[in-house]
This record gives sequence, C-alpha cells and structure tokens, in this order.
Amino acid sequence: MDGAKKRILMTLWLPIAIGLCMFGKGLESHSGELEGGYNFWFYSPYDSIATDSTGARSSHPLIVFLHGASLCGKNLDRVRTYGTIDAIEKGRKIDSYVVAPQNPGGSWSPRKVMQVVDWAKENFDVDTTRIYVIGMSLGGYGTLDFVATYPDRIAAAMALCGGATVRDLSGLNRVPLWIIHGIADRAVTIRQSDRVVEAMKAADNATPRLKYDRIPGMNHGQPAKFLYLSDTYDWLLSHSLTDEDRKVNDTFDPANGILSKAYYGLTFNKSGRSYRSKKGKSARSKRRKSSAKSKK
Repeated sequence: MDGAKKRILMTLWLPIAIGLCMFGKGLESHSGELEGGYNFWFYSPYDSIATDSTGARSSHPLIVFLHGASLCGKNLDRVRTYGTIDAIEKGRKIDSYVVAPQNPGGSWSPRKVMQVVDWAKENFDVDTTRIYVIGMSLGGYGTLDFVATYPDRIAAAMALCGGATVRDLSGLNRVPLWIIHGIADRAVTIRQSDRVVEAMKAADNATPRLKYDRIPGMNHGQPAKFLYLSDTYDWLLSHSLTDEDRKVNDTFDPANGILSKAYYGLTFNKSGRSYRSKKGKSARSKRRKSSAKSKK
C-alpha cells in the first residue's frame, strides 16, 4: 500500500478510533431501551476511562432534567428545543452527566424517572451521593413528585413554576430544595407552589432545607432562563447526600438582574450561521433588532 493510500485510510479511521476511545462522551439518544419506560437523552462530558488522582475510576454527578408539557411526545428531538440539553448544545459547560427523559404525555411518573436514573447508574460511573433534578412547568411538577417519592436518593432539586400531584409531600423536607415561581404566571398559577410549601410546613412545622422565591412580574416562560444560567448548575452541584445535616446552600438572588446573564457565552445558530451572545441578550431579541434594521 503506497503512502497516499495509507494517509487516506488514516484520515478515514482516525475519527472512528477517537470515538471508540471516548465512548460515553457526548450526547446520545436512547429510544426503546427501557421496557415500558421513557426514551431519553444522555450526555457525558467525560472520557469513560477517566481516573482520579489515585488511579481509580472516577465517579461523577448526575443531573436529571424534566421538561414541560410543550415537549411531550415521542420525538426525542423535541427535548432539545429548550432546557439543559439545549443549553449544553449551545455551549454551556456542566460538570456532570445529564439525563433528559421524554414524557409522552400526562404527569411525570417518579418510578419511570428513577428507572432512567438507575440505567445511568448501571452503565456509567455515577456518584450516587450527587444526583440532582431540575424541571420546569410540568417538569416542575415532576421534580417535586420525584423528590417527594425518593428523598433519600436526591442530593438537591430545583422546581420552576410547577406544583405537585403526589399526596405525601413530607419527603420534600429532607432534601435541599429551591422552588421558584413568578407571581405573574398565568399558565400555572403561583398558588400551586404555595400549596406545596404549605403542605411541607404542615408536615414538619418547619422547612429548613427549602428556598422559595416568589418573583414579582415573572411570567410562565421567563423561568426557562434558569436552565441556561451556569449559577443554577453550580448551586445544584454544591450539594451532596454526605453533607452534614444535608443543609441547603445559599442561593443567588433571581430578582437582581442575574437572569440577564443567562445566555452569556452561548452560541445561537440561524440559517447555518452562528454568533456568540456576549451581552446576555437572547437570540430572539437580536433577531428582532436585525429584522427592524432591514425594514428601515
């Protein structure tokens, strides 16, 4: 085989070889893998053979993202429309495995969500003391139902503009939990989150691990920005089941303008072109300005 042919074969095989060496790294779709369960995306930023300072295989945290009703169905690509997976694809760096199941419709099933978590645990080096869940709208309901059902397996959780459907919410008091709801939300009234907090207080007369923000002027769509903000994931990942008394760590103030930074450093694509958001403005905002200029 002459040198030119060897170079061509090396060019063709090198990406495959790299992919094999880095198995488990990147975003993968998993459909029909869990009998009777959810289809899901799984993301790993790690080399599957990564080791810690002692040479042992290193374990990593896992974040579960539960989407809202608009992404329900049987097309997994819908789950990439907004949320944690979309944030990753736009450039948000998250030092964790991420699993994002798709709900075909109806309420989220805590059992089926845990089935996906168990799949991740069986197939990857998940740190079982650092499993987190975050969800918005229907996913906010799913988050609280999931945590209330499995409080001893979740290190911390964040529920955006949701509520809860399970009857026993006492388990929520055992988990560092951050609930956020806009007072101007007309799709899911803030009363739904209020009821959750009232039930938590009625169960134990205190909610020492709860952070609850009722944000004036915030509507139903605006909490989605939390899913793109690096501070959100830093807060989740700051907790562990091994923490003394499982204390809830300090949250950042969502009303002080920090959400304007949600899209800092992220890349948005349109018509094959990409540009980087440097001022925290959304792609939609920039498109509106561009369109306005073109009409003048």
